[in-house]
Amino acid sequence: MADDNSQQERTEKATAKRRDDFRKKGQVAQSKELGSAALMSSFLLLWFFYGQFLWDRLALLVAELWQASATFEITPPAIVHLTAYILQKVGLLLAPILLLVLVVGFLSTFLQIGWLFTTRPLVPDFAKLDPIKGAAKFFSKRSLVEVVKSLAKMLLVGFVAYKTFSNEFEDALHLVDMEVAATLYYVCRVVVLVLLKSCAVLIVLGLLDFGFVRWEMEQKMRMTKQELREEFRDTEGDPHLKARIRSIQQQMARKRMMAEVPKADVVITNPTHIAVALIYKRGEMDAPRVVAKGADHLAQRIREIARENKIPIVENPPVARALHKVDLGTAVPEELFRAVAEILAYIYRLNKKQGLS
Repeated sequence: MADDNSQQERTEKATAKRRDDFRKKGQVAQSKELGSAALMSSFLLLWFFYGQFLWDRLALLVAELWQASATFEITPPAIVHLTAYILQKVGLLLAPILLLVLVVGFLSTFLQIGWLFTTRPLVPDFAKLDPIKGAAKFFSKRSLVEVVKSLAKMLLVGFVAYKTFSNEFEDALHLVDMEVAATLYYVCRVVVLVLLKSCAVLIVLGLLDFGFVRWEMEQKMRMTKQELREEFRDTEGDPHLKARIRSIQQQMARKRMMAEVPKADVVITNPTHIAVALIYKRGEMDAPRVVAKGADHLAQRIREIARENKIPIVENPPVARALHKVDLGTAVPEELFRAVAEILAYIYRLNKKQGLS
């Protein structure tokens, strides 16, 4: 069956159950390129506001250490204390950057796939240890696509950097006449400009990659007609079995209905196509109730049971058609009270005469 499914074309869109199965396995459309672009852009934005503060604090730390070096005694406890002090200071300065990495990493994933927690990808799969299948992945279509995407990213970012530096080449010739501070400012400005343009390129590539990954996942989740039938059978049940169950249920309901016919007071007919059996117990029921009804062959069987049990049969096509629309076990509608009451009164008078005779 698996071979048949693999040979069939996946022409059917993925169902909600198949999408949910893929999601539970951790197979979702997520672009790593978009996450990298978001992280780099956020880091550049943070550096724009936080870079000067970080640089000033590092300069103060270096100056503090330099001043303390004159009186510093090199002993094991002093070295441990100094190392802990430096790590504490540097850690506090780098904390916003580390927090940014965590927040942007989480948001870039959450905005792409939503909330998803699954341990399925962590379950060891020994099939992945097959060296033949592992080597085949290096030459697969997926690997080729990844190589093409990586080359395209490198070429585009490299081209942007080259064009930016080439546009600044004439100004760079004047660096020999500038002071060190002006030179550093110029270099930093060009580097920031390259990074900004590179971020813009990476964001565009990330959005394109996200669209491609979504399309690729849709293609992967598509189903064959056989898989669609199997899923329907698993979720809804075998249609042949369900039809058989419905048929048995209908037969049982029909038998229960026929068992009520001998208890009826009257059977009203169309005269041959429809038959409806009514029962009315004075003092127990507010209105007559339909206990059996049917058309064609079923109507004929109701009439036969009525004759066998000497239940009166009255021909009244309009009333029979109206009562045939009433659900089993329910009372006669108010608009039919008068007509049904006349029929029952006729039956009672007939039974009374037969009893007197």
